[in-house]
Amino acid sequence: MFPSIPLFASISSKRTADVLKKPTKLTSIAPITALFTQRNASTPFKRANLGLFHGKLKQYGNNVPFSKHKTRRTWLPNVQRKRLQSDIMDKEIRVKLTTRALKTVNKYGSIDQYLLRTKPELLGWEGMRLRIQLREKIKEQEASKLQTVADKQKIAAERAAEELRKAESKAKRLAKQDKKRRLQATERRRRTLTEGILGTNGGSVANSTVNAAA
Repeated sequence: MFPSIPLFASISSKRTADVLKKPTKLTSIAPITALFTQRNASTPFKRANLGLFHGKLKQYGNNVPFSKHKTRRTWLPNVQRKRLQSDIMDKEIRVKLTTRALKTVNKYGSIDQYLLRTKPELLGWEGMRLRIQLREKIKEQEASKLQTVADKQKIAAERAAEELRKAESKAKRLAKQDKKRRLQATERRRRTLTEGILGTNGGSVANSTVNAAA
């Protein structure tokens, strides 16, 4: 009634071989890998959106005593309140940040460089808000610099035009004076020539009258 053990073993081996040979359709493994790659996906750390936490989140684990009776516990990041000087915004920024973010700020040299150079996923909402304010301030400063340069160029052009007008007026005045001097010299020469001619004729006329009287 019952098959023998070798026969049952051969049948089971054939079935397993058929199952292994049959191609299986695998769905996308992106949701599965996301569970392993994303840290604490089910329990987001909302406090990280209120400061610069630089990727630090709430950690979960167990207290393990000598009796090995584990109890759940959590570890919170080391959050500090600091006032950091912003050179671009020209004011102090009051912010909550972790010691890891503070070390990165010291590494970059200033809070401005930290906000501009750090990845968005490490900044969080508060960091991105400060970055937007910082970029708007930079645009305003650039616009004011361009306006200042344009004003300086305009003032320089006005000064050059004024100097050109002064030079033209001076040249006209000098030309007028030179023309006047030339006219005066011509008039003097004409007068001298006229007096010389009249003086010679006058002397000859006087001598002729004296001779006639004698």
